[in-house]
Amino acid sequence: MSPLTSVAAARAALDSGEQDAAGLLELARDRNRRLDDDARPIRAFLSMSDNGGSPDDADGPLAGVPVAIKDNICTPGLPTTCGSRILEGYRSPYAATAVRRLRAAGAVVLGKTNCDEFAMGSSTENSAYGPTRNPLDRDRVPGGSSGGSTAAVAAGTVPVALGSSTGGSVRQPAAFCGIVGVKPTYGRVSRYGLVAFASSLDQIGILSRSAHDAAVVLECISGYDPYDSTSQDHPPPRAAALDDADLSGTVIGVPEEYMGQGLDDRIAALVEKTLAGASAAGATVKQVSLPHTSYAIPCYYVVAPAEASSNLARYDGVRYGYRAAASDIREMYEKTRGEGFGAEVKRRIMLGTYALSAGYYEAYYLRAQRVRQAIADDFLRVFAGGVDAIFAPTTPSPAFMLGEKLEDPYAMYLSDVYTVSANLVGIPAMSIPIGEVDGLPVGGQLMCPHWEEERMLGVAARLEHQVGFELPEVPA
Repeated sequence: MSPLTSVAAARAALDSGEQDAAGLLELARDRNRRLDDDARPIRAFLSMSDNGGSPDDADGPLAGVPVAIKDNICTPGLPTTCGSRILEGYRSPYAATAVRRLRAAGAVVLGKTNCDEFAMGSSTENSAYGPTRNPLDRDRVPGGSSGGSTAAVAAGTVPVALGSSTGGSVRQPAAFCGIVGVKPTYGRVSRYGLVAFASSLDQIGILSRSAHDAAVVLECISGYDPYDSTSQDHPPPRAAALDDADLSGTVIGVPEEYMGQGLDDRIAALVEKTLAGASAAGATVKQVSLPHTSYAIPCYYVVAPAEASSNLARYDGVRYGYRAAASDIREMYEKTRGEGFGAEVKRRIMLGTYALSAGYYEAYYLRAQRVRQAIADDFLRVFAGGVDAIFAPTTPSPAFMLGEKLEDPYAMYLSDVYTVSANLVGIPAMSIPIGEVDGLPVGGQLMCPHWEEERMLGVAARLEHQVGFELPEVPA
């Protein structure tokens, strides 16, 4: 087994003396070079670290382990472009709290990964620097917006990576690439240093090949941060608790609204097979209803663009980033934003500005917030009724072809139809691989009550054992 495929394998190579931290980092760099030395490069990374690989803590749980960071998470010494021309070459003077905590645990940053511009997209085709390809089928998308981080893990370049999730941008690509993607409870992981898209929805998430590796990272980066007023002080989930996790007595709810029209029948069959395995292992499986599910996508595409319109107003050519040549300040604003932002970002800024404009605020944004509360009430009612975890498909289909949905934004938005609710509600959610359709991996999604990541990861670990999915090795 390659030392780059899991935290345990990396630590074993380091502890045995087979590799030192610098050698492991060079192994990761070399693998990335070989994966991109192709007519169809994966292009997982936008920039690579040139440090020597010395960990900040030689005894930490991630000591010497190479990690990848999505390019909308701030890191000193490396560019933070958010996949946008408007921030081309920008280098943050500070580190995101999650990155700082990773380094404090001994992790070594390999580089920054490609993403849809400002995390707006579901395929990583909206990056100003070109698309990332799915390592398992280079003619297909890896999902998005955290496609670069996901591809880096799936391709075996790093054991773990950080991504971000506003509406499903960790779980959806994880499903498309056959790995694990975790979105914590809103407030579990500090957002300080995560470049804002929609502040009430944005979260830093984790990509890995197993629930256990995700738990190790989540334990390291969780916790209150005085630099983020939305972070909360809850005990971090313990990775060691996964060893004793048991499905006996666990009640798993299956929402009927997630299993109907629009879902590939073969994915539905894999969900049912996974649930049958859970039942055989002692879980109780029962059908539940989340009646406001059909409103999640329209609600999300009012709330998220409205917040984006406000957050992205700061990119005006005055303070940092790209500045267009112009004869006066109005022309400079117009040309800077017109040339610096891509089509999808402009689309969402315009949608959001309209929703917040005088005369439309109550009709759109305020109404969407009321619908958001109704969606949250659905989940709270189900969990109050004795359900420990909800299980559903992560995506309605496997990974689609590059270019297939670029001209149809609505079809692209529906890639996140099963994932946006967890962001709107703020509950923890994750995707695990549950099988293949036509040789392409698909994911099953777990959702739990607020702050129940330890339970969620334990259920995921047991389901992983039941499913027994093996990620194919990616040749390089």
